[in-house]
Amino acid sequence: MTQVHRGLETTYSNSPFIGYGTDWLGFGHFIIAIFFLGPLLDPRRNLWVINAGIIACLLVIPMALISGAVRELPLWWRLIDCAFGVFGVIPLWLARSWTLRLPR
Repeated sequence: MTQVHRGLETTYSNSPFIGYGTDWLGFGHFIIAIFFLGPLLDPRRNLWVINAGIIACLLVIPMALISGAVRELPLWWRLIDCAFGVFGVIPLWLARSWTLRLPR
């Protein structure tokens, strides 16, 4: 049994309400996705959403490295988390460059 599985099993058996936090995490992802509808409808006017997404992707890296170290997560796990920021920035950077080429 892995350490993470054992931790989840213990937590949920003693405090099942903790799972409610993951429900809100999922809800937060839906809300963030709604903001990205703006650039689909009016890319020029909503370039700020794409820029904010790029900033968020870049901030994933220090967040994963620092918080992961504080939580004593293995380095490989932290690097996988960093990959979300690295690979997430690629489509956003493309969307930004394509948006900037649009006529005013």
